[in-house]
Amino acid sequence: MKKICVIGAGAIGGYLAVELALSGNEVCVIARGEHLGSIRKDGLRLRIGGREKTAHVAASDQPSDFGPQDVVICALKAHQAWQQCERFAPLLGQDTSVVTAMNGIPWWYFYRSGGALEGTHLESVDRDARQWNAIGPGRAIGCVVDPACAVVAPGIIEHHEFKRFTVGEPDGSMSARVQALAHTLIDAGFDAPVRNNVRWNIWLKLWGNACFNPISLLTGATLDRITAEPGLRSICATVMRECRLVAKALDVDVPDAMIERRLDVAGQATGHKMSMLQDLESGRPIELDALVTAVHELGALTRVATPAVDMLLALARERGRQAGIYG
Repeated sequence: MKKICVIGAGAIGGYLAVELALSGNEVCVIARGEHLGSIRKDGLRLRIGGREKTAHVAASDQPSDFGPQDVVICALKAHQAWQQCERFAPLLGQDTSVVTAMNGIPWWYFYRSGGALEGTHLESVDRDARQWNAIGPGRAIGCVVDPACAVVAPGIIEHHEFKRFTVGEPDGSMSARVQALAHTLIDAGFDAPVRNNVRWNIWLKLWGNACFNPISLLTGATLDRITAEPGLRSICATVMRECRLVAKALDVDVPDAMIERRLDVAGQATGHKMSMLQDLESGRPIELDALVTAVHELGALTRVATPAVDMLLALARERGRQAGIYG
């Protein structure tokens, strides 16, 4: 049994928390508002596979209510994690791992990456190195999130598809802690492959997020429509190729042939609304910087031109500003 705190018990965090708690771990969650109230009153509920599971977990909006953990899973949006990272301190013991179960380029990306950019802090995801300093990159374990989930009501998570959380150490090692994390996830019913180059998986996921999300924000289209409509699909492929060139300049080579495969797989999610579209409809701030601005910044650092990314970024920024959810 492990002591695990999930920070951000929303769609993904809630899914993780329920399954981890029901598999025998001591789980606490950080949530807020009506969602927190419902978790305290009725437990955290997960609708999955035609049934509903309930986990009665300790819940608070104050990390200081809980002591040091074995593992902290950060399932916040990137901008939320940046804003709140100093509050993680009470949860961090000497050997606590922090799993970044988040989309986009992570704040620790250039920790033990090797090469000329070793130790670089990306302003788009970690302005003033706030997370780097507050958490410490030595605690970080990378995590690429595949499941599609949603909060359908306060305290209620609905799982739609996929159950894989790919994990890996920033330095690529098969450490005891990352293997223990994988076993804990597997015991809870998840797929949890450990990779010796988790940045490769981060980029493959980012290919989709860098185009699907801003296009959904701008058009209102669902994922199957974005990947099926020829013009939108062409924009996606162009953005993916630019992302591939940036990644390759950072010694991460994702084959060009995977672009069509990535588009085809994404298209199977019929009716799925990307997170930026969900945030637009709910009036929540969008996670634009870790998903798109970061590619622009990395392109500038590596001197790789990203004209399609830059155009999509400019349009998405303005759409977000007009809606009052970015800026």
